[in-house]
Amino acid sequence: MNILPIKRALLSLSDKTGIIEFANNLSKLGVEILSTGGTSRLLSEAGIKHKTVEEITGLPEMLDGRVKTLHPKIHGGILGRRDKHIVEMIKHDIPSIDLVVVNFYPFSKVMGDKNMKWDVVIEQIDIGGPAMVRAAAKNFKWVAVVVDSYDYSTILHHLHEEGGLTVELRKKLAEKAFALTATYDDMIYRYFLNERQVNVESSEPLDYFDLRLKKFIELRYGENPHQKANAYQIEMNPALAQQNRTHRSGVLSAAQYQGKMLSYNNILDVDAALACLVSFDEPACVIVKHANPCGVAVSSDLELAFMRAYQADQTAAFGGIVAFNQICTKQLAESISRIFVEVIVAPGYAEEALTLLATKPNLRVLEMPLQKNSPWEMRFITGGVLVQERDTQVISIDDLKIVTTAKPTQEAFNSMLFAWRVVKHIKSNAILIVKDHATVGIGAGQVSRIDAVEIAIRKAGNQTKDAVLASDAFFPFRDSIDCIAKTGIRAIIQPGGSVRDNEIIAACDQHGIAMVFTGKRCFRH
Repeated sequence: MNILPIKRALLSLSDKTGIIEFANNLSKLGVEILSTGGTSRLLSEAGIKHKTVEEITGLPEMLDGRVKTLHPKIHGGILGRRDKHIVEMIKHDIPSIDLVVVNFYPFSKVMGDKNMKWDVVIEQIDIGGPAMVRAAAKNFKWVAVVVDSYDYSTILHHLHEEGGLTVELRKKLAEKAFALTATYDDMIYRYFLNERQVNVESSEPLDYFDLRLKKFIELRYGENPHQKANAYQIEMNPALAQQNRTHRSGVLSAAQYQGKMLSYNNILDVDAALACLVSFDEPACVIVKHANPCGVAVSSDLELAFMRAYQADQTAAFGGIVAFNQICTKQLAESISRIFVEVIVAPGYAEEALTLLATKPNLRVLEMPLQKNSPWEMRFITGGVLVQERDTQVISIDDLKIVTTAKPTQEAFNSMLFAWRVVKHIKSNAILIVKDHATVGIGAGQVSRIDAVEIAIRKAGNQTKDAVLASDAFFPFRDSIDCIAKTGIRAIIQPGGSVRDNEIIAACDQHGIAMVFTGKRCFRH
């Protein structure tokens, strides 16, 4: 049976938007209406003829309204198959219900109220509503379910034009209904997690890592033009969303002032830049290319930090992502406008800066506040997801173990601590050369450490004298040290832990290079 005529409808709503007009039209079409509680009172006030659920069940609402529709005559009328159960339904005087129009107690509104007591919030967990919706959605071959007032006009149109609802429409409505019940239960689940302060922002690992993604935008393409791609946004904890509806995190939450839509690669690069940028409190600039920092600098002046980050590798910075942790001024915008970059990210812009940047309409200009990262990060693999704590370790001078005869100067110590904050954001194998709180040479993503060393030295050019070098993992052989010794680099920071550490230390002593161990590795694959 493809077209389902609607002879009897059950209306039970918390949000009664549009229900009077809808019910009135159903009544004019000869549909018998059943209703409950507040919805019934509203229909009575509007003079719309209907029966109460109590008239059908023969029982009043009870237990402070907790039980009213949980009865065989209601659920039997919804769940009964017309091709199999009709005789049994007649025997037990169970009326067929063809249309179920239900929405739920407003749990999302109360759960975000900090002043609302636990017991009061729990009372807003709807039981009968979801039960009826699930029953109707399951039995969509015989019953239509409506959970959104937006669909009232569609229902009425089909009833007027076709005399009933098609199975295709009923199936679509059922899908929407199950989406609602899933979201509703997820909201309650997260509220319980939040109450014991264990949620997706927590540092406590969960047996079930619950994650809901909502399609944000369809991208022009993926990493390459022949690949389709979409961006999905993590739906935040509903309690937090209720408290602050404007609170979002991550690059997808950024306000974009100008330029084309962000590409797949743009998004990855911006995310990499922000991950590094949050490591710094002082004015900082991070330039990223292909998901790797290619220039990072801090200074008392943001424009100087930008110039030093840019000069670290001008070739790599071409077409890169530039991110700042302070407001972009007109003077800074003037400096940026002289070079070609794809995206600028900052927590704010002076009006004069936006006016100036607008002269380069293809430049993407993003504004977003810097926010602390979630303590967890995920990587999808075939058939699963890897979840790990984000590498947020911070080291101080007290954590460093001097292992060589030569001792680092105070300036070298400061540069090494800066270098360690940056090197953990560079893909392994990673080697970083730093001078005066700015990167001057980066060797990233190499399959051998000596290759990374040689690339970093070549990138640094003539800026290696008295610089410091950071390595994200131990040196397996002394060949790297011998190579470094030719450059004038005077201090090395590395985790240590190699079976050849003694050989590495001896090589540094031979060349007069100071070296410290952190005892902590910072690989980033």
